[in-house]
Amino acid sequence: MAEDGIGGVKSARRVLELLEHLAERPDGATFPQLLEDLSLPKSSLYGLLTTLVDQGWAYLHEPTRRYRIGLRLWHAAQGFSQFDALAQIAQKHLEAVRDELNETVQLAVLEGTDNVYITKVESDHPLRLVSHVGARLPAYATGLGKVLLASLEPDEFRHRMSTVTMQPFTHNTVTSVEELDRQLATIRARGYGEDEGEYTVGVYCLAVPTFGANGETIAAMSCSVPNVRFGGTEQERAKLLSSLTRHAKALSEEFAAPSAHRR
Repeated sequence: MAEDGIGGVKSARRVLELLEHLAERPDGATFPQLLEDLSLPKSSLYGLLTTLVDQGWAYLHEPTRRYRIGLRLWHAAQGFSQFDALAQIAQKHLEAVRDELNETVQLAVLEGTDNVYITKVESDHPLRLVSHVGARLPAYATGLGKVLLASLEPDEFRHRMSTVTMQPFTHNTVTSVEELDRQLATIRARGYGEDEGEYTVGVYCLAVPTFGANGETIAAMSCSVPNVRFGGTEQERAKLLSSLTRHAKALSEEFAAPSAHRR
């Protein structure tokens, strides 16, 4: 397998480009069109298409000789449908936390070494955390992300972090794997994680895990509060933790129920 010079495998990169190109064309594309659009060698494109069709990732409509996305890709994409179900189920639980605390509440999942927001609800304060569904942040720099990283097995954690450059976003950002590992041990012991202005200056975040049917961490729920409204007292922290814990538990129980995925 030839390396492409930028940390990847050339043939794999070409496959992904080809699938992305086909995905953007519901009516498909002919071999000459693909040859022109992708600027690939004729023999390489033919080999890639033949393999994709053989494996079901692409489909060749013989009457028109047009290539389209295959059913195999659709089946693979269904693995992400659980996140859509989780976001829908989570909405009322996030709203309940927001109603109790009047602060921004978010739910995120782990992808690689990033946490990805899949749903959120806003407070009605003029000053609040700016974020959006679909945004991804380095997990090591957020309370949500650290809760998710804490769920990984030690070997998996080290493997994922081995390629990460831990840049500081603020003066509070953890920048070493060793220190992060110590923080994750604390999170596992006490059941929640914190972010004290580690990604965004002046914002405190407290996060707790949500669980699947087998007790595995599937997501994390957080509440973000500007420091002008959070004094850092144990009483304030306990109030956030109590609300998040109760509603994360309710979300976990509802998502784990057999009927949750038949909506």
